[in-house]
Parts: sequence; structure tokens; C-alpha cells
Amino acid sequence: MASKRNVQYSRLPTDEDYDNDGISRRQYDPRFDYTPKALDKIPWKSIVLALFLLFLGSLLLFLSYFILSGHMGGERSQAYGLLALGILSFLPGMLKHFSFITAKMVNQRLYVDH
Repeated sequence: MASKRNVQYSRLPTDEDYDNDGISRRQYDPRFDYTPKALDKIPWKSIVLALFLLFLGSLLLFLSYFILSGHMGGERSQAYGLLALGILSFLPGMLKHFSFITAKMVNQRLYVDH
């Protein structure tokens, strides 16, 4: 037979920012600090990843086009596989790359990825 445990439970606060007494208990969270230096950083890793995906997707799309048009040897199933992989890698790279370009053209600050 299971033994009874002596556990004292307490009621949860209704709002996560306040205790049962109504006293604010908001703690310091460094994630939401505004520092001007944080916005001046250029996200080089994201830019390189976007360019890599853009060029890889373009290469895969060209290969699938050459196989489907008959300029290159290969089966149609290979071409469809390359086409799907090309689309899956081209679209995120294109969208991320163009978001950097439009942010630069509008003279906005770029979002910093950590």
C-alpha cells in the first residue's frame, strides 16, 4: 500500500506578476534590455547562411532543369527530387537575403540573431 506523503500545497497566484498579497514581484530580465551596441551588430552568420542557401538552391534548380530538359543525363525522378530540394533551399535563402536588402534600402536596423 502506498504511503501518504506530507506535502504542503499553496494556491497559485492569479496573475504571474503578483504574489497572493498583491505585491509586485517582477524580476530583472536581461533579455529585454535596450543597448544601442546590440542593434549595431551585423548578423554575419545569418547573411552567410542566407547566401549559401540561395546559391545551393539555385544550383539544385538548374540541375533539375537540365535533367528535365534532356541536356544532362539522369532519370526524371532524380530531377523531381532535385527540384524539391532546390525549392526547399532556395526559398528561405531568398526570403532572408531580400529581407536584409529591403532593411538596408529603408535604412532600418537589422534584427540581430543570437
